[in-house]
Amino acid sequence: MTFCLDSIILKPEENKEIKNAIILLHGYGGDGKDISMLTYNWKRHLPNTVFICPNGHESCPINPTGFQWFDLTKDDPNYIIKESLRAEKILNKFISEIKNEFNLENNKICLSGFSQGCMMSINLGLISSQEYNCVVGFSGKIINQEDLKSRKKVSTKTLLVHGELDQVVQPHYMLEAKDFFIRNNIELETHLIKNCDHNIPVEASSIALNYILKRFSIS
Repeated sequence: MTFCLDSIILKPEENKEIKNAIILLHGYGGDGKDISMLTYNWKRHLPNTVFICPNGHESCPINPTGFQWFDLTKDDPNYIIKESLRAEKILNKFISEIKNEFNLENNKICLSGFSQGCMMSINLGLISSQEYNCVVGFSGKIINQEDLKSRKKVSTKTLLVHGELDQVVQPHYMLEAKDFFIRNNIELETHLIKNCDHNIPVEASSIALNYILKRFSIS
């Protein structure tokens, strides 16, 4: 099947049955290949999982070889909300295609992302008509709390991991997200990684893997 977004798709080895999916959304200026590096360690612990790493639907003006989920060149909150809503629509179509292709429901899907991909994953996880298995976000934030609160439908369980030295998306955004989740009675786990800037170190990857294993009930 051809999907609406170009993607790297990593299926289980030895034709094992697909029981779960992890959709990984890259950051601003990145691509599916970048974020797929997370799967190198995860795959051997998740033998019945398909990993899907799409490219954003738009090229990125600061990196012509990379992609974006929404434009960050304009410092206009209303414009960013509008563009992120457009990305949500495209990603929801893409996820629907994934569900149909692999015969999976939301409760078998983890949404994960880095930076801008984390922002999109948080939104997608809470505006859906059905809860996803979980959201796992690295170095992100809530795009707009008022907008998200007005559209929230479900309470997908979420893990957020952030570097304490991050100067791109500063760590106080994780604390602001934590406050939002608490006020809206959504189960959230957070981890602040010491001596870490805007990236996903081994420690963060391991925390995320253990969380996903628990959510997928894999021992």
